[in-house]
Amino acid sequence: MKAIGFDHYGQIDVLNFINVENPKPKPNDIIVQVKAVGINPIDEKATRGWHVHLDIGDPSPGTVVENGPKIPGWDGAGIVEEIGSEVSQFCPGDEVYFAGDLSRQGACAEYVAIDSRIAAHKPKSLSFEQAAAVPLTALTAWEGLCERLALRENEKRGSLLIVGGAGGVGSMAIQLTKQLMDLNVIATASTDKSNDFCRKMGADYIIDHNDHLLPQIKKKGFNGVDYIFNTYETRIMPQLSEVLNPLGKICLILPVIQPIDSKTMVDLFFKSATLTFELMFTRPVFDAEPEKQGETLAKVAQLLDAGKLISRETKILSWNEFTKAHQQIKTTHTIGKIVMKID
Repeated sequence: MKAIGFDHYGQIDVLNFINVENPKPKPNDIIVQVKAVGINPIDEKATRGWHVHLDIGDPSPGTVVENGPKIPGWDGAGIVEEIGSEVSQFCPGDEVYFAGDLSRQGACAEYVAIDSRIAAHKPKSLSFEQAAAVPLTALTAWEGLCERLALRENEKRGSLLIVGGAGGVGSMAIQLTKQLMDLNVIATASTDKSNDFCRKMGADYIIDHNDHLLPQIKKKGFNGVDYIFNTYETRIMPQLSEVLNPLGKICLILPVIQPIDSKTMVDLFFKSATLTFELMFTRPVFDAEPEKQGETLAKVAQLLDAGKLISRETKILSWNEFTKAHQQIKTTHTIGKIVMKID
């Protein structure tokens, strides 16, 4: 089959069209004919070896990929072509959407093997392109809010600061919070366009993450916030600890590469704060109740079909434009999502 992959590490220019054997299903797998794939920052990080070395440093450019080539693309939608011997919830011909498993091949290919437990039936109201923009961001937002920050559905107490509200994860977190809970949502953005986007998603208040956070939050009538969902760089941790209320919780979706300074840690200690992390790949990579991701995507599909959530794909490209797609995501200034059609 035709795919996009890389056989040595480096920048996004290591990506090329390749020909590889079609995947074969494991007992719990489904083989999906891919129709569309969402592009995420993890795709660019994978070319630098992030999926292998995580927080211990990238391999040197030019290092050969072990068991390569590696195919990126952990956000997709398509049609079930074949099912494994233990799969009962899907049949050939079903339309599905999924985020995938970082330790396995991605969906920038004509076909991909996916653990059926982390997939769900595609929302009926969405095209394949719209559906491919959803899974990774929806799972990250849902797990971050409901599992890491332990916010209950119909939660009515408190305020939530979402740092980076115009991105794929941030915009989904705004939507889910306003649909599932009754919290005051403060989102950060840095341009008029992203401000308007956050308001459209449902944010109650908008502040600029490039300016000092606490004075802006106080101008909105808050002394601090009870919960923080940070999709932005962790260098702003001192400011996050400053605006967090006592007994508050912070969820980070990026690793802390640089140590958090002692003053910030002492501040969090005296506030009896909770600092937690969210990586949606944890469940499939470590086989830690992966079926919960399929269940979450099924709930998200219901919300999408009911019109309570909207897919945030903003640019659809042919997969022949894969270099353009990955260059765009690398800027970190994308509003919404970029999706490639598998032509």
